[in-house]
Amino acid sequence: MKSCRTTPVTAVLFSCALMLAAAPCPGEEVSRRVQTPYTEQKVVFDFYFDNPQMINAALYWIRSLMNPLLDAPYDIAPELLDIKVVIHGTEIVALARKNQDKYSDAVERMRYYASLGVQFKVCGIAAQDYGYQTNDFYDFVEVVPSAITELAHWQLQGYALITPRMLEKNYTIEEIR
Repeated sequence: MKSCRTTPVTAVLFSCALMLAAAPCPGEEVSRRVQTPYTEQKVVFDFYFDNPQMINAALYWIRSLMNPLLDAPYDIAPELLDIKVVIHGTEIVALARKNQDKYSDAVERMRYYASLGVQFKVCGIAAQDYGYQTNDFYDFVEVVPSAITELAHWQLQGYALITPRMLEKNYTIEEIR
């Protein structure tokens, strides 16, 4: 039986064939990258989840907003981003100091974002429902009277509302690509 080994020449030819197969045909339209002229942002996030662990995934939404703006080519200074996060679902437990061990990763990330100017606001009504007092929360948390009233207030001030939609990830990117 003949062995099937590839020579360097065969490997190069195979690679070229793959690149040509993936390349668009002449005249075929393809997507293009654009550099949207982003400027300073005013955003209020609405966090309301049925699973407190969802706060970990939701924090990536803040990262997805901030990182492109802080990096080149925009290089917007953090103090020019006005970001508020209103928290009023089960994830409120992650902000209670007594739960530090259980939610330490999320707390560290929120503390980091707070150091960049992101404001974390907990609904006073939800806090009361969970039996929390103002002093039960971390020092970077503000307790506001009502999440719904807070969201309306900031929207009336011209803030864009972002409500993260949290989904369970059932497949890896490699599995569905």
